Amino acid sequence: MTDKRNARRDVVTLVRRQHDDIRRLFDAVEAISANRRPAVFQPLVRLLAVHETAEELVIYPNLLLVGSVARTAVQARKAEEDAAKKALAGLEGMDARSAEFRDRLGDFRADVEAHAAAEEAEILPLLEQHRRPGELRVMDLAFKTAEAIAPTHAHRFAPESATGNLLLGPAVAIVDRMRDLLNGGSR
Repeated sequence: MTDKRNARRDVVTLVRRQHDDIRRLFDAVEAISANRRPAVFQPLVRLLAVHETAEELVIYPNLLLVGSVARTAVQARKAEEDAAKKALAGLEGMDARSAEFRDRLGDFRADVEAHAAAEEAEILPLLEQHRRPGELRVMDLAFKTAEAIAPTHAHRFAPESATGNLLLGPAVAIVDRMRDLLNGGSR
């Protein structure tokens, strides 16, 4: 029997699956020894960076014209993502082996999980309510494309709008991907 959630190919399923992946990566970072933590932290950084950029490019613009409830939810989630980018950039600048990093990571995880829960409770149901299944499948492809050109690291001054991400994101992504290659591969 095929798992119904894995058989479905649309942006709502993709976002939920990535939220689960993010939770698993947090678990891995918290469970690993301090000396190995920097290497295990990098896949989490990458996933969070590309995921949030793709949401800003694909998900949120699709809800802005739905109504005031959707606009309010989008504004709240975008504010959380802006704070998360800054916090992630701060974590990335720290020694991941330190106790301070571990403590700040715990706070950051709580914020990220609260954000994901809010998206799953508000944003994703709005998408399902206001977009046809075919549109959600097209959005899945657009989301994956946005991730492919998104920066792979958090940046404190990164734009939070779709327009800002479209204008600056590709240039920042090139720099990030070069940095990734120079630091040992495309983590």
